[in-house]
Amino acid sequence: MDTFALVVTIAVALFFTYTNGFHDSANAIATSVSTRALTPRAALAMAAVMNLAGAFLGSGVAKTVSEGLIETPEGSTGMGILFAALIGAIVWNLITWYFGLPSSSSHALFGGMVGAALAGGTTVYWHGVVDKIVIPMFVSPVVGLLAGYLVMTAIMWIFRKSNPHKAKRGFRIAQTVSAAGMALGHGLQDAQKTMGIVVMALVIADVEDYGDPIPVWVKIACALMLSLGTYAGGWRIMRTLGRKIIELDPPQGFAAETTGASIMFTTAFLFHAPISTTHVITSAIMGVGATKRVNAVRWGVAKNIILGWFITMPAAAAVAAVSFWIVNLAFL
Repeated sequence: MDTFALVVTIAVALFFTYTNGFHDSANAIATSVSTRALTPRAALAMAAVMNLAGAFLGSGVAKTVSEGLIETPEGSTGMGILFAALIGAIVWNLITWYFGLPSSSSHALFGGMVGAALAGGTTVYWHGVVDKIVIPMFVSPVVGLLAGYLVMTAIMWIFRKSNPHKAKRGFRIAQTVSAAGMALGHGLQDAQKTMGIVVMALVIADVEDYGDPIPVWVKIACALMLSLGTYAGGWRIMRTLGRKIIELDPPQGFAAETTGASIMFTTAFLFHAPISTTHVITSAIMGVGATKRVNAVRWGVAKNIILGWFITMPAAAAVAAVSFWIVNLAFL
């Protein structure tokens, strides 16, 4: 039963990574597709490859997820908690994908972990949740908004005397690089979050010891599932990010992607903080759009997106708590 529970939990974790991929593929490529810098299929293929590469760049985020948020639970109850946390995250991902809302898969996972841990009587490290999740949740969109505005302002000033058509053509080419950077950062951040969960499952099952390095097969499995999900593409969310917030042109797309990628690399390498790629790219798009004029951004759409950000963690936590009670009644 213990081996079966481990296999099921790892399978569900990999399915979560797949939903994360198609839910968040828009983050990496919506701007370059909407500006026609890349065709949708070419953009998705590039994003899938870069996600795969990004997953192998570090392990700081995975360590935060596996050790810094909740006490590693034990035995069959512990496996039930992880399973319920993943179900909470998956359900919320599917709901927000259906409605085309670019909510955060990361925060759905963290909400699921906290909700399942509370339902299962496991200690939640609230200082870790506040320092690594809640503070970055509020700070990263503000940084994204301001940095996007400043990067776009700098681009407009540097190229103020350039031929607009030539500049746009140049930025369309440059966007392939910035979109690749965005996808690399997405792999670095999001594949590691699932690695952290799988490592927890292996520790609970006594296959790994606390603090052991992440097994190579875990890295490969998580990276591949994220890439497959990315290649499947989340077209509903792509429409929201690429068109509904603001109509982007190539310089704006480049500015938004460069801003987003820079923030993701900084937070992963310097702070080991698992931030939301969705929050960062969405706020960067808003900041870039505001350089046109403030009312160029469709703030009504932005308001709905931000509302989705705030309810993601509690909603996923509630689903995870209910899932744990059902698992507890049925199997534990």
